[in-house]
This record gives sequence, C-alpha cells and structure tokens, in this order.
Amino acid sequence: MIQKYVFGNPIATNAVVTEIKPTQEPIPFFTTDGNGTFTYSLSEEDIVYGLGEQIRGINKRGWQYVSWNYDNPNHHEDTRSLYGSHNFILIRGTKTFGAFFDYAGKMEFDIGYTKRNLMQIKAAKNDLTVYIITGENEKDIVKQFRKIIGKSYIPPLWAFGYGQSRWGYKTEQDIRDVAKQYKDAGVPLDSIYLDIDYMERYKDFTVDETRFPDLKGLAADMKEQGIHLVPIIDAGVKIEDGYPVYEEGVQKNYFCKNAEGGDFVGAVWPGRVHFPDFLQPETRDWFGKKYAVLTEMGIDGFWNDMNEPAIFYTEDRLEDTCNKIKELTSGNMGIDEYFTFTGMVAGLNGNIGDYDKFYHNIDGQMVKHSEVHNLYGMNMTRSAFEALQEIRPEQRTLFFSRSSYVGAHRYGGIWQGDNKSWWSHILQSMQQLPALNMAGFLFTGCDTGGFGCDTTEDLMLRWLQYSLFTPLFRNHSADGTRQQELYQFDNFAATGEMIKIRYSLVPYLYSEFLKAALQDNMMFRPLAFDFPEDKMAQQVEDQLLLGDELMIAPIYHQNAQGRYVYLPEEMMLVRMKSHDHYETEILPQGHHYVAAALDELVFFIRNQKAIPFAAPAESTAKTDWNSVQLLGYAGASYELYTDDGISSNPESTLKISTLS
Repeated sequence: MIQKYVFGNPIATNAVVTEIKPTQEPIPFFTTDGNGTFTYSLSEEDIVYGLGEQIRGINKRGWQYVSWNYDNPNHHEDTRSLYGSHNFILIRGTKTFGAFFDYAGKMEFDIGYTKRNLMQIKAAKNDLTVYIITGENEKDIVKQFRKIIGKSYIPPLWAFGYGQSRWGYKTEQDIRDVAKQYKDAGVPLDSIYLDIDYMERYKDFTVDETRFPDLKGLAADMKEQGIHLVPIIDAGVKIEDGYPVYEEGVQKNYFCKNAEGGDFVGAVWPGRVHFPDFLQPETRDWFGKKYAVLTEMGIDGFWNDMNEPAIFYTEDRLEDTCNKIKELTSGNMGIDEYFTFTGMVAGLNGNIGDYDKFYHNIDGQMVKHSEVHNLYGMNMTRSAFEALQEIRPEQRTLFFSRSSYVGAHRYGGIWQGDNKSWWSHILQSMQQLPALNMAGFLFTGCDTGGFGCDTTEDLMLRWLQYSLFTPLFRNHSADGTRQQELYQFDNFAATGEMIKIRYSLVPYLYSEFLKAALQDNMMFRPLAFDFPEDKMAQQVEDQLLLGDELMIAPIYHQNAQGRYVYLPEEMMLVRMKSHDHYETEILPQGHHYVAAALDELVFFIRNQKAIPFAAPAESTAKTDWNSVQLLGYAGASYELYTDDGISSNPESTLKISTLS
C-alpha cells in the first residue's frame, strides 16, 4: 500500500509518474515538527537500506547523509554527498516500510549519527511530498515503489560490452591505437569513450578538426570493427561570440538567470559559461536536439557530465578570494593565515553559496537554483533522451549521466562518479548497487580500475573480477594518471580472459537486466532480501545476489589470495581462469574460506540453479545465442529473456525461452 502526504507547496520533481491522491491523515511512523523535520525511533535490530548513491555500506545506520548533488571525487568515509540524490529509504525491523521524500533541494538524513537510536530527516524547507509504502516484505515494497516512479531505461545490447575510456585520448590516432591493441590481442571491445579532448576548446557539440579531422569517418571505421564511439557532453555552454549554441541560448532566453535577470555566469572547463535552464521544456527540446550534430556523424551513445552542475568558481567569489589572498600574503603568513588562504582557494569549487545566485524559470516563476538543485542533471539527461527518441525513433541510444535524482532512471543510466584507484572503492561501488536498483537505476557501474590516482595490475585484475558483473562495464582513468588500458600491464593474458568471461556472461546479465527492468525488480540484492530469517545474512555487507541464480563476493583487499564468504544456502562455487577453463564445487550452507589466485574469478550459483553461458565473441553483436549452454546444477533450467538489442521498444521484439 502506498500513501501520499503533502507538506507545504512542493515543487514538482517528475519523480513519481503514477497519480496518487494525497491523504489528509497524519503521516505514520514519523513525528514531524511542521518545519521539514521527520523523526523516527530506531530499535536495535532495525536495518536502514536505500539512499542510492551514498557511502558507508548497505545498512545506512550510523552516519549522516546529505542529498545534495556534488562533484566530489575524493570520497572518503567522511563524505556526506555524492553525485546523485535518491531519497528512498527502506526500514526493516520492528516495523518494515519504505519512505520516499520527494524534495529537490538540500535534505539531511541523520540515521543514528547524532543519537544512535534516532533517525532525523530534515528538508531545507517544509515544501515536500512524502510517500509511505508498506508491503509483504522488502522486495514487495521496492516493487511498489518502482511501479510509481516508472520503468527503468534499457540501453542497446552493445552497451553491455566492455568499454575503454580515458580523459587523455587527444587525437583520432589515439583512438585507432586503442582499437588496434585490443584487436591484435583478441580481446573483445564494444566501445571507446571520448572525453573532453575531442571538443574544440571544450565547447559542446563541436569537434576539434585538428585533432579529430574526420570524426564521421572514424566512427564508421570503428563500427566496422564492432566498436561504438561514446562522446561526453558537459552542462556548461561556453560564452563566446560566434559560437552558435551560446548565441542561440542567449537569443531565446534558454539560460539560467542571475538575481538581476541577466544570464548567470559560472566557470567550468571552457572558462566562463552559461547553464541551460533544463527545467524549461523549451530549453530541453532545444539542447537535446543539438545531439543530432553528433548522431549525424554516426554516434549512438553519450555520457553527460559536470551536470550537478559543477561550478569551478563564480567571478564575484573569485574576485573576493583574490583580494583576500592579497591581504593574507602581504605580510608574514602564520598558521592561521595559511589555513585561511588554502581554505579559500579550495572553497571556490562547488561552493554551496554559489547555488543561491541563479534562478530557473518554472512555469513563469523564478525559482532559486538551490531549491531544485538535485533535478538539474536528471533534466539534462531527459533533454537528450526525449530529443533522440524524436530524432532516432527506431532505435535505442546509450545515455548515462553523472548527476541524477529519482526519475532520471527512466531516461538513462548513471555511472558512480569520479572514483579513485583505491581498493575501498571496489567495495563502495558494490554496496551502492542494491540501493541504486531500489531507486530504479539498473544500468550502472563504476570506473573500473579507478578514475583518479594510479592503479596497479593486481588492483585492476580484482576490479575486473567485480565489474564484469555490472551492466555498465567501463575502464576509465584521468589525464595525468598511469595509463590503465589492459594491454599496459604485463599480465594482459589474465586481464583479457576476464573480459572474455564477461562476454560469456552477457546472455545472463542482459536477460536478468531485461527481467528487472520490465518487471520492476532489483537486479542486485542484499542477501537478507532473499533470506529474511537468516540473522547472519542480515550482517553480510560484501556479497550480493545477482538475479535469482548468482551470488558475487569480490576480493577488495591488496595481496589477498582469497576471502571468507557466508553461504545462506548450499551453493555451487565456480572457479574460472578463462571462459573455457573452470572448476566447480558444491559447498554447504555456512562459513567458508575460498582461495582465489590473482588471475582467478570466483562466483557462486545458487542451489539447484543454472545460468546461460556462451562462447565469448569479438563484440556483443557477434554473440552466438544459439550456442548458449547452461552452467550450474544438473537438471536445472533457466528462463532466458532476449530481444533484438536495439529497437526503441524492447518488448516489441522480446522473446522468452526456457533453457534446460
């Protein structure tokens, strides 16, 4: 059952697409002070799931989380905000229910942080809608929530292949070299990503003709090899006379405004920029149709970035900072002056005060950006999705975004932001998957190997052994870091085999993705969702169920040659060094130490289950679906979902067959 409670005058977010009549009864479970604060008493056994892209485990108890989309690549354990805001929580314990706080501004979730047995949720203003969901169990509650927020985006099949990316592929030849190295080694590859290097001075919908003289020809050549080019699009539009996107936006009033009614100026990669007002339908239509500049060159996938929106600085704050620095550095700087100096410089980027300086036009009303901040990235992706449906109605386009809010899952996927080459970020990514699935985000994954810092061969191998199970499977790194294309490492044979195993698993992963999207289910679940009476399963934070057949338990510690796992039921251990060299062993319910050499993938097939497993292909397009065999328990069967992988309506070509 779903009940809707309206407080004050909420701004429409478009998160919920099902019409639900609000109730006039007091909100259950929570006490509220009428000022946007909701309080819930936690019992010792209560578990709190959800919040999508946040840190600190599957159970969110014990920390304070802030929903405020924020460009923060250095997320340690003390981080409170990341790139997306997904205000859905699920409490399991003395009372089991879900709650969605539909609010686009800043919101704090104190889940036993200030007081261990108290949860306080605070909206910046008491203008929000709250949905309370009760049901038979956790999976039922999630399914009900997923039904009211709309079906999840389904990308083209090729998006499930391996993707190679780097900020730093500066020329057409760089792209051709990457493709050649993988092809010569016989390692499958479905996509190569173009970061900001391909643009002319970081201007959206432009191509640097010196470094990429024939992008259309390059895209065509890559497609002949089964490789799709996926360029980046940023939110900020460079302020430059003669640049058509800028001039059109100014002329037609498509940009966010400052307090005086002029176009707001921030600074990002191109320097001074304006931000499109994506909350205006006319702006979304205008900006989205600009993607045709690239689709006409043969591009059929995009990733939207910097759309929190990230702001490096505003001119007035920069001026104030520079003036203050002159004062601080005019004499002998002591420790207080030094820390003031460094703090002011660091405080330029993403300063929360800057989001109070510009406005959106919402149905003729000027609304301060900070009140709708978390909707910006969602509406940028919506802009592209809806326009490409009109431009290319017959086929799917790959979209994923860095910034998001609940509802963005209908328009594209997300990647889990700019991470680091840290072992802890393998675990962090995995722990976000169930909560993201709860909020409808199925097409997701992290930057394999880590975006920032320098990766290592052992870290890359272990990361591949995790990421090869996630729908989005992309190796991405930052300019200036160690190059981490798989052929850069001595043990290319081992990393290449992990990619081939991924391609053998594509029939299973794609089938389970389709089921989850079409049936409003989770693809990744905590063990406790399927074993609710198992007290030990409730404590497991580093294993996940994938579909109804698999359990994954990645290794995320340096130098580890294995790990402990907990099996809530009998399972089949699968140990793989390659797609055609593996061993299986039946393990009983209970605790086990499982050895795993560095070049060895281990995963588990659930009791009396089996998964479809294929021979690896050069690309997803060459997968031989007729040669799919079952891997798992003898006598088990599997219900396989397939479609043509490209039609805009996947259900129109959906085929369901039983393998046995």
